[in-house]
Amino acid sequence: MMADSVGVGESDVILPVVPMFHANTWGLAHAGVATGADLIMPGPDLSGPAVAKLIVEEKVTVAAGVPTIWMAVLPELKGKDTSSLRCIPCGGAAVPKALSEAYRAETGLPLLQAWGMTETSPIAAVCTLLKADRELPEEEQAELRTTVGLIAFGVEMRVVEPDTTNPLPWDGESSGELQCSGPWIAADYYNDPRSRDSFTADGWLRTGDVAVVDAKGRIRLVDRTKDLIKSGGEWISSVDVENELMSHPKIAEAAVIGVPHPKWSERPLACVVIKSGESLSKEEVIEHLIPRLAKWQLPDDVVFIPEVPKTSVGKFSKKTLREQFVDYKLPDA
Repeated sequence: MMADSVGVGESDVILPVVPMFHANTWGLAHAGVATGADLIMPGPDLSGPAVAKLIVEEKVTVAAGVPTIWMAVLPELKGKDTSSLRCIPCGGAAVPKALSEAYRAETGLPLLQAWGMTETSPIAAVCTLLKADRELPEEEQAELRTTVGLIAFGVEMRVVEPDTTNPLPWDGESSGELQCSGPWIAADYYNDPRSRDSFTADGWLRTGDVAVVDAKGRIRLVDRTKDLIKSGGEWISSVDVENELMSHPKIAEAAVIGVPHPKWSERPLACVVIKSGESLSKEEVIEHLIPRLAKWQLPDDVVFIPEVPKTSVGKFSKKTLREQFVDYKLPDA
């Protein structure tokens, strides 16, 4: 409800395209009731056409969902009246710049990236651009929108060295685990003695997200700790590679996982979904990535799949992919 967050107010018509069990639709249901806003509950049909129809017919002002939802909705908004929208919060996974910019081109609004967890009750950071940011060229603004922005009022955050509580500098380069603390940040899990590993000795929540922070306090998520790919002593961010993959005009979805390699321990495997009616080769995918990534970050192979498996909240299920490709042999392995 804060102005520099989502800014929910009485005049809003809110569409939370998020299951109710997920921190009660990211808190939007509570904010709607607290302010007297209208709530549009989407029901079981979360398909692109169904969500787009609700946005247009109910004159939704705030529509919130995960990136996979907005990928499916975007083509259904073409030529439709979306003038009621003022804010499209997106969270649950890193927001590809290409997707956010596609929304800006179609609706006039880029996606508003937010970050949080059930344990943070739930929104902990929102990428509302600063006054000075809005004077930058559009390309630079688009790059800033790939961050999750500033930590929310009332929440403390720090990025620390692995397995320590030693804070790293806010230099936009030093990466470590993102940790949070505050009056509505979880301090324990009920009746689960094993959960102490999720909290530091001084009481901070270990989020499991790897992040860097710039000099102005903007947080950029690099990856989940469990999704980072350790290759020859270097960490490869699966999120960075995925974002570049999904900037290809023929790619609908892409997820990157680490698979075993006899020399480098792990190497990236790109799992790619081609847009309907398009054709694409492995060579074309790699060629697209070469000018965008360092050579050691390039996937060792590309597999084409019909769909990236999803979790119950619509996130990419990399655990499922890792199980599916557990015995995958890379070309040079």
